[in-house]
Amino acid sequence: MGEFEVHRVRFFGLVPAGVRCLACQPRGTRLALARTDGAVEVYNFAVNYFQEKVIPGHDSRSVEALCWAAGDRLFGAGLNGEVTEYDLARLCAARSVDGCGGPIWSMAANSNGTQLAVSIGCEDGSVKLFQVVPGGIEFERNLDRRKGRILCLSWHPSDTHIAAGSIDVLRVFDVCSGNSCSEGIMVNYHVQKVKRECVVWSIAFLSSGTIVTSDSFGRVQFWDQERGTLVESHTVSTSAVLSLAVSEEEDSIIVGTSTGATYQFQLLPVKAGSLEKRWVRTKPFQHHTHDVRAVAHSSTALISGGLDAQLVIRPLMEKMQKKGYDAALRKFTFPHRRLVSCARKARLLLFQFSQHLELWRLGSTDETGKDGEVLPLCRMPEHLVQLKSKGPEHIYCSCVSPCGSWVAYSTASRFHLYRVQYEGNGVSIKKVPKMPKLLLPAYQLQFSSDSSSLFVASARGSVHVLQLLEPGGCKHQHTLRPPSGSPEAVYLLASSADGHWVAAVSGDWAIHIYNLKCFKHHCSVPTYSCAVTALAIHPVTNNLVIAYSDQQVGLFEFSIPEKQYTAWSRTVQSCGLHRVWLERDSPITHITFNPKNPSHILLHDIYMFCVLDKSLPLPDNSALLMNQGTLKQLPETARKRQLHAFKICKKFQPLLFADLLDENCLVMVERPIMDIKTQLPLPIQQKKFGT
Repeated sequence: MGEFEVHRVRFFGLVPAGVRCLACQPRGTRLALARTDGAVEVYNFAVNYFQEKVIPGHDSRSVEALCWAAGDRLFGAGLNGEVTEYDLARLCAARSVDGCGGPIWSMAANSNGTQLAVSIGCEDGSVKLFQVVPGGIEFERNLDRRKGRILCLSWHPSDTHIAAGSIDVLRVFDVCSGNSCSEGIMVNYHVQKVKRECVVWSIAFLSSGTIVTSDSFGRVQFWDQERGTLVESHTVSTSAVLSLAVSEEEDSIIVGTSTGATYQFQLLPVKAGSLEKRWVRTKPFQHHTHDVRAVAHSSTALISGGLDAQLVIRPLMEKMQKKGYDAALRKFTFPHRRLVSCARKARLLLFQFSQHLELWRLGSTDETGKDGEVLPLCRMPEHLVQLKSKGPEHIYCSCVSPCGSWVAYSTASRFHLYRVQYEGNGVSIKKVPKMPKLLLPAYQLQFSSDSSSLFVASARGSVHVLQLLEPGGCKHQHTLRPPSGSPEAVYLLASSADGHWVAAVSGDWAIHIYNLKCFKHHCSVPTYSCAVTALAIHPVTNNLVIAYSDQQVGLFEFSIPEKQYTAWSRTVQSCGLHRVWLERDSPITHITFNPKNPSHILLHDIYMFCVLDKSLPLPDNSALLMNQGTLKQLPETARKRQLHAFKICKKFQPLLFADLLDENCLVMVERPIMDIKTQLPLPIQQKKFGT
């Protein structure tokens, strides 16, 4: 593997925003997630839950509810009182319609995706219907107003009725007439000596006419809609049950509580062979430390999200055909994209937060030592600059040039470029005026290796090339576009060290390679039916190394000059990779190379750093694909028997970024989960045995 001096960085103070709501695409493969900072993310079940879309947040746009309508159209609503449709190709809010009544607490689409029901958070109990039409939504009418704030909604699968949860009461509305079917069902009627309000936090309307509610008393209750009577009641927590979701078959329910626990209910026969069925609490899980504000139920998994920022996907083992990658428990805390960029020559790191950037200089040491030793610093890491983004928009992307003299970032409507100068112990920063008008926002930024050009990923598959001028300016050189066009935005870029090539990946997963000498399209990589998670161009061979989100092959190597896959890549595709490698549950997020060893490919995901040596044979499934630390403990003869291409290190976790500063020096950026939890509000204290 080789020995490296490692800068172990733990001063990136990222605290991911909590999960506010979830929405599974009906009869589809996508999961939409909204965070407490207004950001919206889309995960794709079909490509191993890869985070394929991210729409950054906005200070004036909170998202309290998400739903899919008309197939693949995504809508959100929040406390600003607007219903917003998101453009998943351009990764932005496409259009917004005023809800005409104040803050919106809940929103639900009917089974056909043609209507949206919206609950307005005022005291008159207002529910409004909107028609989903091409190009937006149109207000249709109000349902019967009743006293009390409505907090949750659910359509009956027949689209004829809507159930609404409020404080102390739930109501059922007839969609055709708009009237309430009764005076309401009192949900706290069966609780003795209650002096506090019972809040119905979540509701589901089953095709049988049963209404399922979760409330602030820690109960999951089943109601007969026709008679208005309580059928079953299950107390699952001493505190509130905040969320619930039902499977498409209506035989399983997941609920989330304010203690961080989630529970599954299943509809099971009373006894073997009996036609009579009852709801039974079958599986408790404790994957969260704080409120579980959102849950979802896919055909194969229970999904939950909490204020601890974790998205947890727990597969239903009874739905799994065999044990393997699909049966693995997944926990996502960090984005599947880059938030850190590195100026190798200047040894600087740029950290991206939602509304500001931090530029740091790495520390240094004069000492040398043995493997595993921690060396004392002669110069401590230094926080040089903090750049604050003005306005309510959150940052889409950012980058620092290899020389450290340029910093760029983009929001939804603004692109900023700064010239950074280092004078003695001081730093001066100057904004570049009169920027060229670009198609905003920029989705990814990449400086050339000599810091003379900046590549700006844009909408419709295009890439802008900016020439950087001394002492502090720039001009637009060219816009690169795919020959057949693309409706999707570019989300990944890679440029060659010699300045001849740039590769771009758009949201349709097409990879286009451009010649920067003539600014023409050179070729496209053969289409592969999976999302690209990382790519990089080798500085010596100009081979493009591509990591995909699937675990069948995972890695490809494409020769740009020859416009075809390399012999090594074809070997990988025919022989496959080790089963342990294929069972990883997090995508590769960064690839780099060691110029001293052209056969080495350096890559990492959130849990491991790997040096892949192409000069060594690929391991078969009988070989041990073990951690490098474990390998060193084996005898010399055993180590030689285990010699293969993969050298893996799992010492640094969670690993947000890793890069090679020079041939002997690495930088590793970690963000320990416990450091994040110390900055969260205190969770609900629970009595534990023996305390």
